[in-house]
Amino acid sequence: MTKQLALVIGATGGIGGAVAERLVAQGWRVRAMNRNPDAARIGREDLEWVKGDAMVEADVVTAAEGAQLIVHGANPPAYKNWAGLQLPMLTATIAAAKASGARIVFPGTVYNFGPDAFPSLNEASPQNPITRKGAIRVRMEQALREAANDGMKVLIVRAGDFFGPKPGNNWLSQGLVKPGKPIASVSYPGPLAIPHAWAYLPDVAETMVRLATNSDGLGDFEVFHMQGQTLTGEALVDALGQAAGRRLPVHRLPWIAIKAMAPFYEELWGNPYSAYHFGKQVAKHVDEARAKVAALIHADPKEVVFTSCGTESTNAAINSALLMDRDRQHIVTTRVEHSATQKTCELLAKRGYEITWLGVNELGDLFHLLICHGFLASAIWGG
Repeated sequence: MTKQLALVIGATGGIGGAVAERLVAQGWRVRAMNRNPDAARIGREDLEWVKGDAMVEADVVTAAEGAQLIVHGANPPAYKNWAGLQLPMLTATIAAAKASGARIVFPGTVYNFGPDAFPSLNEASPQNPITRKGAIRVRMEQALREAANDGMKVLIVRAGDFFGPKPGNNWLSQGLVKPGKPIASVSYPGPLAIPHAWAYLPDVAETMVRLATNSDGLGDFEVFHMQGQTLTGEALVDALGQAAGRRLPVHRLPWIAIKAMAPFYEELWGNPYSAYHFGKQVAKHVDEARAKVAALIHADPKEVVFTSCGTESTNAAINSALLMDRDRQHIVTTRVEHSATQKTCELLAKRGYEITWLGVNELGDLFHLLICHGFLASAIWGG
């Protein structure tokens, strides 16, 4: 008997990978499209990997030949540039479904809804979101409904925020805790007392596959809500604490900073030091930020240098100071510095610089400070 074929777009991601795994377990052939199939194949040899780009309609149409299902699990990495990527990728999937006759299986979210949809949220609730991503999600579902009106078959399964055994594009492993590391604290995005909708990824995949493979009972356009799990922030933090074996401190996300950064994740993500127009747009914002920082510390904007991290900042500060004044041959620092400073000083010692390492007492106070001509002092302010 010939196995049925499903094309999964985004098989290396959370929902795409989970649905692909479930389809294989149900006896389906699963074709996965990726821009680098050789790398993606490692550890997932059970899938038929083909080369293609989800943004290129011809690639998706070719990959979907002979498929009965197209699982649209594509998502911009790190949630960047939703406005520029989400709808073009979905348009390519719709074109592939039209050419192949396959049903589109689409993971929906609750981003679509605004406050007016509550307290009783159902599949037919009004969609009046108050966020940019919510508005994009509404437009995506509208495009799918229009595709169904044009003769294509669509299945949408809406669920809460994903969590599961593998890290991926989800709030739990990218926002609340750090994947692959012991849980030291929780960064929670909202009021702890308010319930939040969550959905266990393997359960979402099972739900989607059961519905998609029961095609005899489905209409051309179907929408279902998956119940999932509803937890307050307090209950989730308590559960994470039980898993960690101790009480966990909770930090609030800096929403003011996140809101300020949002345009640079979604639209203005070009290289500010490039010559093309898109980069120059970003450079304007970088220059404005530099001027604001300079004003705060009463400095000239030319004296403000942005770096990617503390390690780069430490190396830039120490090495630049030494280059600007060749008479500086003596560096004074402490035994409790960040490794970025320690390793830099150890390397400079090998190059002939004199390094004085100051000790500290139990309160962190320096034992003594050596003052001499032509020295550079580097001491950690906090940690």
